[in-house]
Amino acid sequence: MTTYLDFEKPIAELESKIAELRHLPNSGDVDIAEEVMRLQDKVQKQIRATYAKLTPWQRVQVARHAERPHAQGYIDRLITDYTPLAGDRAFAEDAAIVGGLGRLQGRSIVVLGQEKGDDTESRLKHNFGMMRPEGYRKAQRLMKLADRFKLPVVTFVDTPGAYPGIDAEARGQAEAVASSIDTCLSIGVPLVSVVIGEGGSGGALAIASADKVYMLENSVYSVITPEGCASILWRSNANAQEAAEAMKVTAADLKKLEIIDDVIPEPMGGAHRAPDEAIDLVGKVVAEALADLSKLDPDTLRERRQDKFLAMGKKGL
Repeated sequence: MTTYLDFEKPIAELESKIAELRHLPNSGDVDIAEEVMRLQDKVQKQIRATYAKLTPWQRVQVARHAERPHAQGYIDRLITDYTPLAGDRAFAEDAAIVGGLGRLQGRSIVVLGQEKGDDTESRLKHNFGMMRPEGYRKAQRLMKLADRFKLPVVTFVDTPGAYPGIDAEARGQAEAVASSIDTCLSIGVPLVSVVIGEGGSGGALAIASADKVYMLENSVYSVITPEGCASILWRSNANAQEAAEAMKVTAADLKKLEIIDDVIPEPMGGAHRAPDEAIDLVGKVVAEALADLSKLDPDTLRERRQDKFLAMGKKGL
């Protein structure tokens, strides 16, 4: 059953009518098939019109859509000969991040992705994609493994942010995030990152300080959630929509600000309406980026990557 967002109400009503018609018995008075086709055409036009003018807050809602493909879905479809790797070799396994060895279009890689889960049970298991320190140390371990064996790294970003719990803070959350960013900037192999849903704060940056950073068209990337920003500035998350507008969280905004390298278009109506098509397009873009980056030597990769992120900080000075 499709989950509709608030602004998709006209689409929901049309698709509900189509479902009702399909359950009606054939009648000589009405050509049901013809009416269904007419309504389907109307649905496509409504989807196109709705998604052509999404506000930043509406894109936040799409980025969080429950049926949007998550990291494990990308790995399952794109990565062959996949061998998952677990644990940080220091404390525990963190299910908020999945990763391992595999092949993308025949190229051996290390892949990492923040996994939110698809239902209540799996969301609790994966902690809604919010990593603890052991998750970031696991990411560092896998990136260093890739560096040792000269394998490119691909990361899929989808998190509201690093887990803010007391237990995470007690185990050194800030240090783990900072060390993970440092590892991203230090490895001498190609690193490509794609924001597939939410790119939340240092929790995202920790695995997205990459040679190439892409965002799906309806994903978002920000230093804090709009609700968190609103609660600080207006003392109420009721101003989240206003915060989303001011924060420039959308892929289009971040491309203009040169924070990301490019925007990957989504199927009409969002990745949740055609997940396989969206995943395949991401795979194509990532494979092309890896092919270009593989021509560069380790020292050049490190220098260019570090200069890229230092330049972002200098723009505000």
